[in-house]
Amino acid sequence: MAEADHLILLEWYPSSFAARVRIALAEKGLKYVSRPEDLINKSPLLLKMNPVNKQIPVLIHNGRPICDSMVIVQYIDEVWNHKSPLLPSDSYQRAHAKFWADYVDKKIFGIGASKKELIECFKILEEELGDKPYFGGESYGYVHLSLIPCYSSFYTYETLGKLSMAEECPKIVDWANRCLQKESVSKSLCDQSKFHEIILEISRGGPTWSSVQKFLNKLDQLHNS
Repeated sequence: MAEADHLILLEWYPSSFAARVRIALAEKGLKYVSRPEDLINKSPLLLKMNPVNKQIPVLIHNGRPICDSMVIVQYIDEVWNHKSPLLPSDSYQRAHAKFWADYVDKKIFGIGASKKELIECFKILEEELGDKPYFGGESYGYVHLSLIPCYSSFYTYETLGKLSMAEECPKIVDWANRCLQKESVSKSLCDQSKFHEIILEISRGGPTWSSVQKFLNKLDQLHNS
């Protein structure tokens, strides 16, 4: 990073979307200032930097905001392309990676899913993974970065959905454990038990951010399906 570069990340630590950005920054070896955001009382800085969606994460690079987690990840990869490429250089493989990252956003992090639907989505990802150590081959990259923050939710899925991720989706669990061997991942994710405690606390506390409410709605569907 050039000496003049200054990075600020507006985030909420348990957020899977903020975790994506933290991992990408760690992969590139970039230093940044973390600015935690309140779930309800959004800071003037957040409202100024993301006036459209008013959501985290927002990466501020030399005063200019970049919004949406995977847009931020791609920006990081393009600007600091000297180390740890996250997207493949081959055009077809790059398009393929973006397709699966979009699938993860819509099907895994999307609004609402019954237990059966969620497991089916993970099984489709298992088919794509196959016998490879990582999606796309031998190295960690864009698709993994999009999906691995979901690992923080596994215990919550299992507890409220009464399911076992290891039994239902063993390849995904093995893949997640491989990803966790990377320091950039293990130090960027919220602990599963801590995530579960935070979500339960929020669920008892009334109104919250729309993105968190969507996750709570998904948990209700898992619990009741």
